[in-house]
Amino acid sequence: MCGITGYIGYKEATPRLLAMLKKLEYRGYDSAGVATLCDGVLAVRKMKGPLSTLANALSTERMAGTLGVGHTRWATHGEPSDVNAHPHTDVSGRIAVVHNGIIENYAALKGFLQERGVAFRSDTDTEVVAHLLNYYYTRESGGGHNALLDATLKTVSKLEGSYSLGIVASDYPDRIIGARKDSPLIVGLGVGENYLASDVPALLSYTRDVCYLNERELAVLYRDRVALYNDSGERIVRQPTRVDWDVESAEKGGYAHFMLKEIHEQDKALSNTLGSRLRHSAGEAASIDFDEIRLDASWAAAKRVVIIACGTAYHAGVVGKYAFEHFARLAVEVDIASEYRYRNPLIDGGDIFIAISQSGETADTLAAMRQAKKGGGRILAITNTVGSTLSREADLVLYTRAGPEIAVASTKAFTTQLMCVYLLALRLGELRGTLSADDGKDTLRALANIPQQVRRILDKETALQKAAARRFSKRSVFFIGRLFDYATALESALKLKEISYTHSEAFAAGELKHGAIALVDKATLVVAIATQRPLFDKIISNIREVASRGAEVLVVTYEGERAFDAVANEIVAIPETRDALSPLLAIVPLQLFAYYCAVQKGNDPDKPRNLAKSVTVE
Repeated sequence: MCGITGYIGYKEATPRLLAMLKKLEYRGYDSAGVATLCDGVLAVRKMKGPLSTLANALSTERMAGTLGVGHTRWATHGEPSDVNAHPHTDVSGRIAVVHNGIIENYAALKGFLQERGVAFRSDTDTEVVAHLLNYYYTRESGGGHNALLDATLKTVSKLEGSYSLGIVASDYPDRIIGARKDSPLIVGLGVGENYLASDVPALLSYTRDVCYLNERELAVLYRDRVALYNDSGERIVRQPTRVDWDVESAEKGGYAHFMLKEIHEQDKALSNTLGSRLRHSAGEAASIDFDEIRLDASWAAAKRVVIIACGTAYHAGVVGKYAFEHFARLAVEVDIASEYRYRNPLIDGGDIFIAISQSGETADTLAAMRQAKKGGGRILAITNTVGSTLSREADLVLYTRAGPEIAVASTKAFTTQLMCVYLLALRLGELRGTLSADDGKDTLRALANIPQQVRRILDKETALQKAAARRFSKRSVFFIGRLFDYATALESALKLKEISYTHSEAFAAGELKHGAIALVDKATLVVAIATQRPLFDKIISNIREVASRGAEVLVVTYEGERAFDAVANEIVAIPETRDALSPLLAIVPLQLFAYYCAVQKGNDPDKPRNLAKSVTVE
């Protein structure tokens, strides 16, 4: 959510701040602003609306200076407006702050400051940070070279909730201060210039050498160096990380939208996820190579797996439940992280906790993971982001290797999460002796074929575009399925509602008659996902139930399958695979369907309303 940028160097700051913010537009925002420092004067310009509105205004209003911070805001406190946009300044107008996250005790802090004569201009929680900085800077810092750092340390010690901060002050024209807790912040290292950003894509055009700030750490950026501190003010020494993404991978590459590009990247992304993890020996069947996480006998002896995640990652976890039960014969619970963290769950030290998050910074997932870890659970993280908080705090990490995903609605991050889940389930099945050698070989062979099968689906994109053109105006869309197909239905419904704003829901097909069928009429489209062969008769019965009430039915099933010819209005065929692996394929045409429904409605699928890419607040 939101985006932070910072620059200090030898070039004009404003063009760089705007260019970096442009790379963060995918995160979702409703206003934008920048603050620069020149000759001891702090200048702030911020506006409601898209970044282009601010950029157009600044094209005729030069903001000089080689130091500054920028921000794109996603409203949490106060409506989208010029006044509520960031940066926010203190009462003196000499300190400017940009902030991602939520200050949960802002009301108490605001009262404290108002009692001391501070007049607030905005409705935001962030403004208290600027005024609190001024309070400690003028009253308790003691002056000197580190006064602003001292004031920042005292300020963040009073903040409850989540934050990443970028701070500049006219009294300190040689530095930017960054600080983080539960919200990502990254320092980019250049030559004679340094950068601050809330996500890697903002930095790729300028540097690939970065330092990820850990929890409650601060960074002071000078032109020629960066100093890191813990929340006690002690210096930290850390080697930078080299980002191996290339700039082109974070650009559209000729596609109309990032989402479409990322859907089309799934065959390559899945190949990367498999990569060296699928070992091939001459004359032998493929086997799983998990040297990176080294699952030992204690993990195989676990009695239970608990999967914690949010949104799309949660749906990957639902697939994981079926996969672990099917291949490893392990009891599995799948929890929505925002619920898990508050429900006083039972935690056993022998349990395996799998935390799934594309960004590795999802606030609820991190909190749930820490709760499980505090209770003695062992944490295995599945994430796409090297250096993320989740990857650093987990016991073991399995990276999806999806590459950068810019569109808010996740596609390749989801399918690569699925691939990781399947590999884990199969490996634990091998270790536990619940997976026969023949079944293991056949399943791995099928997994190895998935990337090229995904490409075959993508090559038939035009048919999905036409299907969407015929149905994008449906009032409601219900996705139904059984077992693995129900998990696919959950993600399919989310994709459609996220970007096309169509009312869509997912149902376990057998539950239709327990209430949901009351909603079905001629204005309803039912998408039946049918890849579980032993249950074809059951799903056909469910299709007949909705068709008799006037619903149009679109069926997703295997190529060459004739069982649904008499009950479907249209069939979307996917390549044949093992039933247990079907979500890897069945979701792809439904991602395209959602994309083209959004385009038909004139929506921007990359930046759906009210949503953000990385949910770093509750």
